[in-house]
Amino acid sequence: MRTLFPILSVLAVLIAIWYAAVAPMNIRGALDVAERAGAEVVPPDARARFDTSVWVLMANNPEHIAAGYSLDRPRLPTPQQVGQELWKTTGEMALKGRPMSKRSLIYHGWITLQSTLWGFVLGTALGMAGAIAIVYSRVVDMSLMPWAIISQTVPIVALAPMIIVLSSQVGIEGRGVPKAIISAYLCYFPVLVGMVKGLRSPGTAQLDLLKTYSASGLQAFLKLRLPASMPYLFTSLKIGIAAALVGTIVGELPTGAISGLGARILIGDQFGTPLAIWAALAAAAILAGLLVTLLDLLQRITLRRMGMQA
Repeated sequence: MRTLFPILSVLAVLIAIWYAAVAPMNIRGALDVAERAGAEVVPPDARARFDTSVWVLMANNPEHIAAGYSLDRPRLPTPQQVGQELWKTTGEMALKGRPMSKRSLIYHGWITLQSTLWGFVLGTALGMAGAIAIVYSRVVDMSLMPWAIISQTVPIVALAPMIIVLSSQVGIEGRGVPKAIISAYLCYFPVLVGMVKGLRSPGTAQLDLLKTYSASGLQAFLKLRLPASMPYLFTSLKIGIAAALVGTIVGELPTGAISGLGARILIGDQFGTPLAIWAALAAAAILAGLLVTLLDLLQRITLRRMGMQA
């Protein structure tokens, strides 16, 4: 409960801000609908309304503000509308026995999850291998770490199409592998940095004590450095899994894919269905939350078995 209450408090504040933002975001759409229905709006000309501040429009048309909360195609849907659309494309589809229908976000979430997990595994492996090399080799530390930092300055939206094109040029078929590579690209850096910090966390006295026991470098790694790095590693993994999910969704956008949460966002944008976009975004947020929660549970179990406080 001590963890749940702060999370729910922040969620309540975000939802309150969301509801408050709906009125100014949708006032122009509400006035357009009211005008087509024959109601009197101020100003009556659509072009004049476009040039008028939303706050002025709300002040001049207070009776039409409520209509912005029930538009069929709102610029900003309410949390209730998003929840209804999310239920219609997940729970309702599951109750009908069609959870893996191509209209179901469960199916699209599963497509995205597969590439995310592959990218997460690849990025974690690269990050851990790079961290070990950096800790044990000064040459690697001075050469690899600057390039790892520089690589994160390249916008992923610019890099994703390049990775997809290069993958097709070298004969990699399908969209899953490029998405996993993009996912791994965003995942490996937090794992690398966290693992380096964790492997270097043991103090000089602890390392000297192992030397008095004639411990080898491998024994020092397995008995001291690796266990000491676990809290840092799990913290990095929770950041990395969320970054991997973002990378997969970004990787789905330029590929022309028709499956996956990123594809649903793109299709919703192309067909002008904001509710579909927001439902896919909500599904992605829920999926990220579940993945981070699973890693948090694994962290607690692992650290408790190691005698550490989670």
